[in-house]
Amino acid sequence: MQTPYQPPYALERGLKPRGGGAPMHAHDEAQLTFAAAGMVQVHTEAGRWLVPAQLGVWIPAGVMHRVEVLTDAELWMVHWEPATAHAWAPPAPLDRTFALRVTPLMRALLDTAFNADTMGKTTAEKTELVVRLMLHELTATAHAPTFLPMPTSATGQRIAEVATSDYRNALGVDEVAARAATSVRTLSRLFMAETGLTFKLWRQRARIVQAMDRLGRGKTIGQVASELGFSSTASFSCAFRQVTDMTPTAFVGAPG
Repeated sequence: MQTPYQPPYALERGLKPRGGGAPMHAHDEAQLTFAAAGMVQVHTEAGRWLVPAQLGVWIPAGVMHRVEVLTDAELWMVHWEPATAHAWAPPAPLDRTFALRVTPLMRALLDTAFNADTMGKTTAEKTELVVRLMLHELTATAHAPTFLPMPTSATGQRIAEVATSDYRNALGVDEVAARAATSVRTLSRLFMAETGLTFKLWRQRARIVQAMDRLGRGKTIGQVASELGFSSTASFSCAFRQVTDMTPTAFVGAPG
């Protein structure tokens, strides 16, 4: 008797309630998670990725991560066996975690894969072609700027904690350093060495990631601008666009 064909990939759709998630773990397979609705946050040792609706996150096989569900979310997940992902993907590397903007082509591929009405031979063959093409589109897709790299040293982590707690950006860099029991010179050196960003750029990104979190939870642009200490919605929109390459209005109104 012929063994039924087992595809080297799997599709999974899940509804995740706010406050849920998954503790630190790793998959044997490479995984693409698309937030069809809602927002999640993915943490790895390197940092954290905010994944709002209509964005996705790629996690290679074996990467330790945990998932935090920030709002009720609908997640579409595609899993590939590592050897298959390597064989089907073009030469461009897919060996690092990254968040991605879902292009119209990628969205069409996801819709096709997750909304197939039948599981006949033709549909299975078509789905496999669709899933293969997803890997090609992944290598050609711009990374979304929702990643906040985290410093690895104890001193760097103290600085990050002080800075993220100061979400209104009220503290000067000298006061941040003092509260973290270090010097401005050490602060500047650590952040460039451990995150690849200057402290000023890191702090700006951390503030905008917090803004995206609050917008994703349903707060208005005006409320978020005020809570984060911006002088006006215009100045908030300017800062938001510098980091994300889109306006808060476009972020909130992203098509479902």
